[in-house]
Amino acid sequence: MGLTLGFGGILFLVIAMLMLSAIRILREYERGVVFMLGRFWKVKGPGLIFLIPVVQQMVKVDLRTVVLDVPPQDVITRDNVSVKVNAVVYFRVVDPEKSVIQVVKFLDATSQLAQTTLRAILGKHELDELLSERERLNLDIQRVLDTQTDAWGIKVSTVEIKHVDINETMIRAIARQAEAERERRAKVIHAEGELQASEKLLQAAQMLAKQPQAMQLRYLQTLTNIAGDKSSTIIFPMPMDIFTVLANAKGPQPPGA
Repeated sequence: MGLTLGFGGILFLVIAMLMLSAIRILREYERGVVFMLGRFWKVKGPGLIFLIPVVQQMVKVDLRTVVLDVPPQDVITRDNVSVKVNAVVYFRVVDPEKSVIQVVKFLDATSQLAQTTLRAILGKHELDELLSERERLNLDIQRVLDTQTDAWGIKVSTVEIKHVDINETMIRAIARQAEAERERRAKVIHAEGELQASEKLLQAAQMLAKQPQAMQLRYLQTLTNIAGDKSSTIIFPMPMDIFTVLANAKGPQPPGA
Protein backbone atom coordinates (compact mmCIF):
# COMPACT_ATOMS: atom_id res chain seq x y z
CA MET A 1 0.00 0.00 0.00
CA GLY A 2 2.89 2.32 0.87
CA LEU A 3 4.58 1.56 -2.44
CA THR A 4 1.36 2.35 -4.31
CA LEU A 5 1.04 5.74 -2.60
CA GLY A 6 4.68 6.48 -3.26
CA PHE A 7 4.35 5.72 -6.95
CA GLY A 8 1.18 7.81 -7.19
CA GLY A 9 2.89 10.72 -5.48
CA ILE A 10 5.82 10.57 -7.87
CA LEU A 11 3.46 10.40 -10.84
CA PHE A 12 1.53 13.40 -9.54
CA LEU A 13 4.76 15.31 -9.05
CA VAL A 14 5.90 14.55 -12.60
CA ILE A 15 2.54 15.65 -14.03
CA ALA A 16 2.65 18.86 -11.99
CA MET A 17 6.15 19.64 -13.26
CA LEU A 18 5.07 19.02 -16.85
CA MET A 19 2.11 21.33 -16.38
CA LEU A 20 4.32 24.06 -14.95
CA SER A 21 6.82 23.70 -17.78
CA ALA A 22 3.99 24.08 -20.28
CA ILE A 23 3.10 27.54 -18.99
CA ARG A 24 4.81 30.58 -20.52
CA ILE A 25 4.22 34.28 -19.90
CA LEU A 26 5.23 36.76 -22.57
CA ARG A 27 5.44 40.51 -22.01
CA GLU A 28 3.63 43.02 -24.18
CA TYR A 29 6.72 43.60 -26.36
CA GLU A 30 7.55 39.90 -26.73
CA ARG A 31 6.34 37.25 -29.14
CA GLY A 32 6.93 33.52 -29.11
CA VAL A 33 7.75 31.64 -32.33
CA VAL A 34 6.45 28.12 -31.61
CA PHE A 35 7.75 24.99 -33.35
CA MET A 36 5.95 21.65 -33.18
CA LEU A 37 8.22 18.64 -33.73
CA GLY A 38 10.73 20.97 -35.38
CA ARG A 39 8.30 22.58 -37.81
CA PHE A 40 6.96 26.10 -37.51
CA TRP A 41 3.51 26.16 -36.00
CA LYS A 42 2.47 29.73 -35.09
CA VAL A 43 3.47 32.98 -33.38
CA LYS A 44 1.98 33.39 -29.89
CA GLY A 45 1.77 36.16 -27.34
CA PRO A 46 1.69 38.38 -25.52
CA GLY A 47 0.26 37.10 -22.22
CA LEU A 48 -0.22 33.56 -20.92
CA ILE A 49 0.40 30.72 -23.37
CA PHE A 50 0.64 26.94 -23.07
CA LEU A 51 3.08 24.62 -24.77
CA ILE A 52 3.00 20.87 -25.05
CA PRO A 53 6.13 19.68 -23.27
CA VAL A 54 8.74 17.96 -25.44
CA VAL A 55 6.53 18.27 -28.53
CA GLN A 56 6.59 22.06 -28.79
CA GLN A 57 9.49 24.50 -28.44
CA MET A 58 9.41 28.30 -28.40
CA VAL A 59 11.85 31.06 -29.34
CA LYS A 60 11.27 34.50 -27.83
CA VAL A 61 11.54 37.57 -30.04
CA ASP A 62 11.73 41.17 -28.76
CA LEU A 63 9.69 43.66 -30.82
CA ARG A 64 11.14 46.83 -29.31
CA THR A 65 13.31 49.21 -31.34
CA VAL A 66 16.97 48.22 -31.27
CA VAL A 67 19.65 50.93 -31.26
CA LEU A 68 22.63 49.54 -33.16
CA ASP A 69 25.91 51.43 -32.95
CA VAL A 70 27.92 50.94 -36.15
CA PRO A 71 31.66 51.02 -35.32
CA PRO A 72 33.94 53.48 -37.20
CA GLN A 73 34.47 52.46 -40.80
CA ASP A 74 37.35 53.42 -43.09
CA VAL A 75 35.78 55.04 -46.14
CA ILE A 76 37.48 56.38 -49.27
CA THR A 77 35.29 59.01 -50.87
CA ARG A 78 34.87 59.51 -54.59
CA ASP A 79 37.49 62.30 -54.55
CA ASN A 80 40.02 59.91 -52.91
CA VAL A 81 39.85 61.27 -49.36
CA SER A 82 40.24 58.75 -46.52
CA VAL A 83 37.86 59.31 -43.60
CA LYS A 84 36.50 57.38 -40.64
CA VAL A 85 32.71 57.37 -40.28
CA ASN A 86 30.50 55.89 -37.60
CA ALA A 87 26.73 55.79 -37.47
CA VAL A 88 23.73 54.55 -35.49
CA VAL A 89 20.90 52.42 -36.87
CA TYR A 90 17.40 52.13 -35.39
CA PHE A 91 15.43 49.03 -36.35
CA ARG A 92 12.84 46.62 -34.98
CA VAL A 93 11.39 43.22 -35.75
CA VAL A 94 8.04 43.36 -37.56
CA ASP A 95 7.79 39.69 -38.53
CA PRO A 96 8.97 37.35 -35.72
CA GLU A 97 8.63 34.26 -37.92
CA LYS A 98 11.08 35.54 -40.57
CA SER A 99 13.52 36.91 -37.99
CA VAL A 100 13.91 33.42 -36.51
CA ILE A 101 13.63 31.21 -39.61
CA GLN A 102 15.26 33.28 -42.37
CA VAL A 103 18.44 34.44 -40.61
CA VAL A 104 20.78 33.29 -37.85
CA LYS A 105 21.18 35.98 -35.16
CA PHE A 106 19.46 38.83 -36.94
CA LEU A 107 21.19 41.39 -34.70
CA ASP A 108 24.67 40.37 -35.87
CA ALA A 109 23.49 40.07 -39.45
CA THR A 110 22.02 43.58 -39.41
CA SER A 111 25.19 44.99 -37.87
CA GLN A 112 27.41 43.49 -40.57
CA LEU A 113 25.05 44.62 -43.31
CA ALA A 114 25.00 48.16 -41.90
CA GLN A 115 28.80 48.34 -41.94
CA THR A 116 29.13 47.22 -45.56
CA THR A 117 26.26 49.43 -46.70
CA LEU A 118 27.78 52.45 -44.95
CA ARG A 119 31.09 51.98 -46.78
CA ALA A 120 29.42 51.32 -50.13
CA ILE A 121 27.06 54.32 -50.06
CA LEU A 122 29.51 56.90 -48.70
CA GLY A 123 32.23 55.76 -51.12
CA LYS A 124 30.10 57.01 -54.01
CA HIS A 125 30.08 60.63 -52.77
CA GLU A 126 32.66 63.36 -52.42
CA LEU A 127 33.86 64.76 -49.10
CA ASP A 128 31.88 67.99 -49.48
CA GLU A 129 28.65 66.02 -49.90
CA LEU A 130 29.55 63.87 -46.91
CA LEU A 131 29.90 66.96 -44.72
CA SER A 132 27.00 69.05 -46.02
CA GLU A 133 24.34 66.58 -47.15
CA ARG A 134 24.04 64.15 -44.27
CA GLU A 135 20.25 64.03 -44.34
CA ARG A 136 20.19 62.81 -47.93
CA LEU A 137 22.94 60.25 -47.23
CA ASN A 138 21.08 59.04 -44.13
CA LEU A 139 17.98 58.45 -46.24
CA ASP A 140 19.97 56.60 -48.91
CA ILE A 141 21.55 54.26 -46.35
CA GLN A 142 18.23 53.70 -44.59
CA ARG A 143 16.47 52.85 -47.85
CA VAL A 144 19.13 50.32 -48.90
CA LEU A 145 19.22 48.67 -45.47
CA ASP A 146 15.44 48.49 -45.23
CA THR A 147 15.21 46.84 -48.63
CA GLN A 148 17.79 44.18 -47.79
CA THR A 149 16.49 43.40 -44.29
CA ASP A 150 12.86 43.13 -45.38
CA ALA A 151 13.38 39.42 -46.10
CA TRP A 152 14.43 38.96 -42.45
CA GLY A 153 11.27 40.57 -41.07
CA ILE A 154 13.18 43.67 -39.92
CA LYS A 155 12.19 47.30 -40.46
CA VAL A 156 15.01 49.89 -40.45
CA SER A 157 13.38 53.15 -39.37
CA THR A 158 16.31 55.56 -39.09
CA VAL A 159 20.01 55.80 -39.88
CA GLU A 160 22.11 58.69 -38.54
CA ILE A 161 25.74 59.44 -39.40
CA LYS A 162 27.20 60.48 -36.06
CA HIS A 163 30.77 61.55 -36.76
CA VAL A 164 33.11 62.03 -39.70
CA ASP A 165 36.77 61.91 -38.65
CA ILE A 166 39.21 63.69 -41.03
CA ASN A 167 42.99 63.81 -40.63
CA GLU A 168 44.76 67.08 -39.77
CA THR A 169 46.22 67.63 -43.24
CA MET A 170 42.79 67.52 -44.84
CA ILE A 171 41.37 69.81 -42.14
CA ARG A 172 44.00 72.44 -42.97
CA ALA A 173 43.25 72.06 -46.68
CA ILE A 174 39.54 72.54 -46.05
CA ALA A 175 40.31 75.65 -43.96
CA ARG A 176 42.41 77.11 -46.80
CA GLN A 177 39.63 76.35 -49.26
CA ALA A 178 37.05 78.05 -47.04
CA GLU A 179 39.30 81.11 -46.64
CA ALA A 180 39.79 81.35 -50.41
CA GLU A 181 36.04 81.05 -50.90
CA ARG A 182 35.40 83.90 -48.45
CA GLU A 183 37.98 86.09 -50.21
CA ARG A 184 36.36 85.35 -53.56
CA ARG A 185 32.96 86.35 -52.22
CA ALA A 186 34.40 89.56 -50.74
CA LYS A 187 35.95 90.52 -54.08
CA VAL A 188 32.71 89.78 -55.92
CA ILE A 189 30.69 91.85 -53.45
CA HIS A 190 33.19 94.73 -53.72
CA ALA A 191 33.07 94.60 -57.54
CA GLU A 192 29.27 94.58 -57.48
CA GLY A 193 29.33 97.61 -55.18
CA GLU A 194 31.66 99.47 -57.52
CA LEU A 195 29.40 98.64 -60.45
CA GLN A 196 26.31 99.90 -58.67
CA ALA A 197 28.13 103.07 -57.57
CA SER A 198 29.32 103.76 -61.11
CA GLU A 199 25.78 103.36 -62.43
CA LYS A 200 24.44 105.82 -59.85
CA LEU A 201 27.25 108.31 -60.61
CA LEU A 202 26.48 108.05 -64.30
CA GLN A 203 22.83 108.80 -63.65
CA ALA A 204 23.77 111.76 -61.46
CA ALA A 205 26.15 113.13 -64.09
CA GLN A 206 23.50 112.84 -66.76
CA MET A 207 20.99 114.73 -64.60
CA LEU A 208 23.51 117.49 -63.76
CA ALA A 209 24.48 117.83 -67.41
CA LYS A 210 20.90 118.71 -68.29
CA GLN A 211 20.98 121.74 -65.94
CA PRO A 212 24.40 123.49 -65.65
CA GLN A 213 23.10 125.60 -62.76
CA ALA A 214 22.68 122.44 -60.74
CA MET A 215 26.43 121.85 -60.93
CA GLN A 216 27.09 125.28 -59.40
CA LEU A 217 24.70 124.53 -56.56
CA ARG A 218 26.43 121.25 -56.00
CA TYR A 219 29.79 123.00 -55.73
CA LEU A 220 28.39 125.46 -53.21
CA GLN A 221 26.91 122.63 -51.14
CA THR A 222 30.25 120.85 -51.16
CA LEU A 223 32.00 124.04 -50.05
CA THR A 224 29.51 124.38 -47.19
CA ASN A 225 30.21 120.83 -46.04
CA ILE A 226 33.97 121.39 -46.14
CA ALA A 227 33.67 124.67 -44.21
CA GLY A 228 31.97 122.84 -41.40
CA ASP A 229 35.15 120.85 -40.71
CA LYS A 230 37.76 122.39 -38.40
CA SER A 231 40.53 122.62 -40.97
CA SER A 232 42.81 125.54 -41.68
CA THR A 233 43.34 124.82 -45.35
CA ILE A 234 40.61 124.20 -47.87
CA ILE A 235 41.38 123.05 -51.38
CA PHE A 236 38.36 123.49 -53.58
CA PRO A 237 38.43 122.57 -57.26
CA MET A 238 37.03 125.15 -59.65
CA PRO A 239 35.78 124.12 -63.05
CA MET A 240 37.34 125.81 -66.09
CA ASP A 241 33.88 126.79 -67.33
CA ILE A 242 33.59 129.36 -64.54
CA PHE A 243 36.70 131.18 -65.69
CA THR A 244 35.36 131.23 -69.23
CA VAL A 245 32.12 132.78 -68.04
CA LEU A 246 33.97 135.40 -65.98
CA ALA A 247 36.23 136.29 -68.90
CA ASN A 248 33.28 136.79 -71.18
CA ALA A 249 31.50 138.91 -68.57
CA LYS A 250 34.36 141.48 -68.42
CA GLY A 251 34.09 142.13 -72.12
CA PRO A 252 36.89 142.72 -74.65
CA GLN A 253 40.06 144.42 -73.26
CA PRO A 254 41.69 147.35 -75.10
CA PRO A 255 45.03 146.73 -76.76
CA GLY A 256 47.98 147.11 -74.46
CA ALA A 257 45.84 146.96 -71.31
